Amino acid sequence: MDPQKLRDLSAFVQLCKGSPSVLHMGELRFFKEWLESMGATIPPPAEHPEFPESPKKTNTEEKAPPPSSPEPASESEESELEIDNEGVIEPDPEEPHEMGDETIEVTEELMDQANEKKVEAINALGEGNLEKAVEYFTEAIKLNPRLAILYAKRASVYVKMQKPNAAIRDCDKAISINPDSAQPYKWRGKAHRLLGHWEKAALDLATACKLDYDDDASAMLKEVQPRAQKIMEHRRKYERKSEEKAIKERMERARKAKEEHERARKEEETRRAGAAGFGGFPGGPGGFPGGMPGMAGMPGMAGMPGLNELLGDPEVLAAMQDPEIMAAFQDVAQNPANISKYQNNPKVMNFVGKLSTKFGAKP
Repeated sequence: MDPQKLRDLSAFVQLCKGSPSVLHMGELRFFKEWLESMGATIPPPAEHPEFPESPKKTNTEEKAPPPSSPEPASESEESELEIDNEGVIEPDPEEPHEMGDETIEVTEELMDQANEKKVEAINALGEGNLEKAVEYFTEAIKLNPRLAILYAKRASVYVKMQKPNAAIRDCDKAISINPDSAQPYKWRGKAHRLLGHWEKAALDLATACKLDYDDDASAMLKEVQPRAQKIMEHRRKYERKSEEKAIKERMERARKAKEEHERARKEEETRRAGAAGFGGFPGGPGGFPGGMPGMAGMPGMAGMPGLNELLGDPEVLAAMQDPEIMAAFQDVAQNPANISKYQNNPKVMNFVGKLSTKFGAKP
């Protein structure tokens, strides 16, 4: 397995230990369900000793609507989250800076020179000369561009100069060279904290403490964790309401589709009944034929077009042996208006439709 993925997994597990409520995030539902299927118990946020109870609703939050008129969750709720952003600064511009040329051959002489520049940078940093410290670390990086600690050290200076984006770029570079070093995670976590990226800050600081425990990183982790937790809880709430809204919309669409289907079905039955109407047949009362096969003593069918076809249809012959169908037929033959009594009787209406087809009735 990829060592980097293992380290990421280890950092994630460490974060879950410190903040188990992260498992309640919507995108981690599959992981939470798997843990529970293995017998694990996932504590709610308020029950975990390291975290405060879920934040109380503020006056800016949307009040719950009365039960009689439920409304779907509004997408504007994303803006309801209130986070204490004390210490967050405006981001520094995305300006490129010297990252070194990794294609050069680093000799022992260059390594020694890089180390000398590193010492000068540390001395400048001790004197409070941050610009000079950055200058010396940059010279060291040019001499030995494949040494991760040099990028991490320069990132620490950028953090002190409140240039978090520059620090993050250096930390990304350091991690790409040596992902097992705690320092770049620590300084990247601090840079994210300056930018108000609470979740990223918490993850990086937790990773730094996992790789090499540091009191400074641990203290900042305790500071950012509650804010990261608040964001995760808000996201989980919003995702839940969005999911509920989507379910309601699907149910409403299904209801309307069902109503439309039922309406179309009734219209089709009415159309078919009107087309059959028993008035479309030639002969007899109301347009009925003068006689029907199987009804002795009713003349008039002998010369009717389609008679042979009618008599040769086993479905028609079978239906005419059904007392219920023939009783209905005789009832309607006496008074065509009685067809309304059989609108909901599919057996009778199917027979009517069959006869209508046989005798060429037009809808």
